Amino acid sequence: MENASQKPAIRAILFDKDGTIVDYEATWGPINRKAARIAAAGDPLLEARILSACGIDPVSGATLGDSLFAASGTREIAAAMIGQGSAFALADLTSRLDELFTSAAGAVVALADVADLFATLRSAGFHLGVATSDNEASARVSLAALGVGDHLSFVCGYDSGHGIKPQPGMVHAFCAAVGCTPGEVAIVGDNRHDLVMGRNAGCGAVIGVLSGTGSADQLAALADVCLTDIAALPHHLGLRSARQDT
Repeated sequence: MENASQKPAIRAILFDKDGTIVDYEATWGPINRKAARIAAAGDPLLEARILSACGIDPVSGATLGDSLFAASGTREIAAAMIGQGSAFALADLTSRLDELFTSAAGAVVALADVADLFATLRSAGFHLGVATSDNEASARVSLAALGVGDHLSFVCGYDSGHGIKPQPGMVHAFCAAVGCTPGEVAIVGDNRHDLVMGRNAGCGAVIGVLSGTGSADQLAALADVCLTDIAALPHHLGLRSARQDT
């Protein structure tokens, strides 16, 4: 008889995108500054205030973990910018920012050889998905540019109708798409929003990566394990690279 306390085997992996698959600062740092310029409409003091409110460290220029830029959807970012004094209506600014983010999405910088990684995971039988706080159209453009779209069974963004992080809806939608339970899913992300989503959904494994805006101190209490980046995932799972087998 199976031990009732035994965890089900992991059959599916749901990845965050920015900071997990995509180099956050290299890809989005300049774009976030452009977003602040759009919202500020030429007012440099307002632009600086918006950048700070959305999570740009005024000294280092880096994006802070768990900040709006790092972890939130466009509508939340736009609302915060308006709260700082941007004169745009919420729907208008959200639309302008989504257009900006989507237009830049093809120039993403990968954090690893994502095509080889995803091929390795697929060859091992895992269902793969991406859940991001970006908009879905932008995510699909980025994933196509990285050459991994065909490896994915599921892609969703803040606007896909499954709720936003850290709510569990994105995980539940992934489970429905691939035919598994939350206990058979590993969530992989670089921010607490990702990991809390995994915990809220009852994921079987919650894996933090230190390649994005989240720090080890922020992630350790929520993660089952913290990896340097997603390139370490096959070793963690006991797999060989697909390239090693060719």
